[in-house]
Amino acid sequence: MGRLSDTGRTRNEEAIRAAMDRLLRGELPPGGHCDLKTLAAGAGVTRTGFYPKKDHDGTVREGPYQHLAREFERRLKILREARTVVDPRDAQIERLKAENAALKTRIALRDVALDELAAFKKLALSRLAAQHAEITHLRHSQPEPGPTPLRPAHRH
Repeated sequence: MGRLSDTGRTRNEEAIRAAMDRLLRGELPPGGHCDLKTLAAGAGVTRTGFYPKKDHDGTVREGPYQHLAREFERRLKILREARTVVDPRDAQIERLKAENAALKTRIALRDVALDELAAFKKLALSRLAAQHAEITHLRHSQPEPGPTPLRPAHRH
């Protein structure tokens, strides 16, 4: 691959900056993420330009768009620290964490309610059993009632 002309490099940098702005606003393509791979694809450049290169003599030189990769990472970090989430997956993770915490709270409250209901049930059954035993005892300790004498009807 030949060297890129200044005009081509400028055009690519403009495309990268435009794609960077879109991603950082949360405008992600389907299946895309807020990362360098999606940035490169959105700008129509290869992502290898975002990384350092090794020359034949072993020296390392900066990739042609590595400064833009650093800018992207810096801006993304600032947005994440400000809790301005740009990646919908991050928002989904935060939403699921909050939902999970709410569900754990509901479960804990429900467990407390179930424990209280179990204690109430035990107490109620105990009281019913005691009342039944008392009624049974009272029935057996009283003499059987005999026939009641008939009283004459009251006349006016």
